[in-house]
Amino acid sequence: MTDDVTDATLAERALAANEATETEASFEAARENTELDLDRAIESILFVSDEPVPLVSLATAVSAPVRKVRDAVLRLVDDYDGKLDGPIRGFELREVGGGWRMYVRESFDEIVGDYVSVRQPSKLSQAALETLTVIAYRQPVSRSQVAQVRAVNVDSVVRTLLARGLITKAGHEEITGATLYVTTELLLQHLGINSLEELPKISPLLEDGRDGFDA
Repeated sequence: MTDDVTDATLAERALAANEATETEASFEAARENTELDLDRAIESILFVSDEPVPLVSLATAVSAPVRKVRDAVLRLVDDYDGKLDGPIRGFELREVGGGWRMYVRESFDEIVGDYVSVRQPSKLSQAALETLTVIAYRQPVSRSQVAQVRAVNVDSVVRTLLARGLITKAGHEEITGATLYVTTELLLQHLGINSLEELPKISPLLEDGRDGFDA
């Protein structure tokens, strides 16, 4: 009788232990599925976003704590970089301009650039690029100051840059009252940098560092 009771007790304990293990496994699987769902939800938002999305905005969109969203974003970064037993993707996640955005991986820039140049031939003119460069390095700056550097009238070019959203008005010069211009976050996004401090130094390219280009 005692042996029967002992066997029954052991069997019950084994069954309870097995159920506990299964329950724990179920919880773990549910947790992993929840993480994967969060990752995919964030991935979907980033996929359709045409500008960097801050962590707080992502957290609000998926109704999750910022800490969990940050962990999910970092998992996506590792996933795209091939660190999670998968292939290295042709795109990557970068933290730019206070948020996260998908970009073409640098090694594919030339291929994608060639494709885009064929499909979207509308580019900034050389004059627009030169004017944008002057504004980027000397901002805030007025049109007359830009014209002095370029030695040409830049009124139409400035209007083009304003229309493209690459520059914006930033008040007026105290003495002359001339409108001042600065670059926008959109330019940083196009360049894939976080701040103007990351612009390349150009003074070494000039003969004597003239015209105020001491960056």
